[in-house]
Amino acid sequence: MSINSNNSKNSNKLENILIIGNGGRENALAWAIQKNELIKRIYLLPGNAGSKNINKSERINLDLNNIEALIKKLKSLNIDLVVIGPETYLADGLGGILRKNNFDVFGPGSDGAKLESSKSWAKEFMREAKIPTANFWKIKSLEEAKEIIFKSPNPLVVKADGLASGKGVYIPETKESSLQATEEIFKGKFGNAGKTIVLEEKIEGPEVSVFALCDGKKYVLLPTAQDHKRLNENDKGPNTGGMGAYSPTPLITKTNLEKITNEIIEPTINTLLKKNIDYRGVLYFGLMITKSGPKVIEYNCRFGDPECQTIMPLLDENFVILLQKCSKGNLIGNETIKMPDKFSGCVIATSKGYPLKYEIGFPIDFGNIDKEDCQIFDSGTSLNSNGEVITNGGRVLSIVCQGKDFDKVFEKAYKNLKEISFEGIFYRKDIGHQVRTKTLDDEIN
Repeated sequence: MSINSNNSKNSNKLENILIIGNGGRENALAWAIQKNELIKRIYLLPGNAGSKNINKSERINLDLNNIEALIKKLKSLNIDLVVIGPETYLADGLGGILRKNNFDVFGPGSDGAKLESSKSWAKEFMREAKIPTANFWKIKSLEEAKEIIFKSPNPLVVKADGLASGKGVYIPETKESSLQATEEIFKGKFGNAGKTIVLEEKIEGPEVSVFALCDGKKYVLLPTAQDHKRLNENDKGPNTGGMGAYSPTPLITKTNLEKITNEIIEPTINTLLKKNIDYRGVLYFGLMITKSGPKVIEYNCRFGDPECQTIMPLLDENFVILLQKCSKGNLIGNETIKMPDKFSGCVIATSKGYPLKYEIGFPIDFGNIDKEDCQIFDSGTSLNSNGEVITNGGRVLSIVCQGKDFDKVFEKAYKNLKEISFEGIFYRKDIGHQVRTKTLDDEIN
């Protein structure tokens, strides 16, 4: 994919990059950024076992709560751009703190991050901006919830207000299940994130992900994607952080994209400006394509995981230049990303028991991976005392492949997954089912 910019050889120094985070998203960002010849060093804080596969990279360990020591270290490293991956650090205001200390940061301040860190604030924001979304109620007590749930003609979606690692959303089939979910959250399942609850009318349609790189006023769109949030095949089971994705999605047609731009993206940015929120980072729009048009399910203030792993191989070496322009607030406004002439798909391998209880510390055998147009991005991995890669999380790694059609993409992905083994490995076998014509048996036998 070619990124077209009037000034791709930016005169601003862009040699030393810091990426904060330790997941597959950050591993993929580092992989994409290292392709640019301007980059001399990528510091990963803290990174994971997959960091060793990134050219020009170095893992560092710092206490992100010790701001004084952090700033001193970043100055000594001559950091030109900070890219913050996880939403928790953005919600805690790290982006704003570093900006005040004269660092260029890709990632919003805590005010902009409220679009993700408070679902009730985000829904009120959408209402103010007249952005299409489901009707909702902000709830602070079980009694209030009971009244609304049983007055509603249909079961309501239940969402913890705060950050819950993508697991704080329930889509019940009955009113009793809606009430049970509400009780679980109010009893402390998600801690402070569940002190307030959002109840929403259930809307129907496929979900898609749209990403805009923003400099506070202007934006550039990345390729679209479709995530697979449920644990099991046929979109069954509990919500997860994401079990796989593909890009681009044919669900976003030219007509849909025009509606999304005019009715969702631009009103969002205009309302942020109206609220004096200088949003410099990625805006992730979680959308549902309903019969009446696209509607916003949620905002996120960071790259999606696994969408980020899926999209990064479609971008060229100038991606990091756009990140820097956004951090400085100086997108020209005519930068474009040419849509790809190939397709990308990602399948996540998890630990047995995820997203609930799971064990870690199992060695990973990567077998004989075919790396042509395929990447492995580590998520929950670390190195043991013998230097072996071991499991260290629920979502362990992503297999990402590209090809001229989605059948070829997922044929390669699942073939490579057969090469990888660790105790309790689990993955969905139908990722990309929306765009594939072959069955899994065709692909892996």
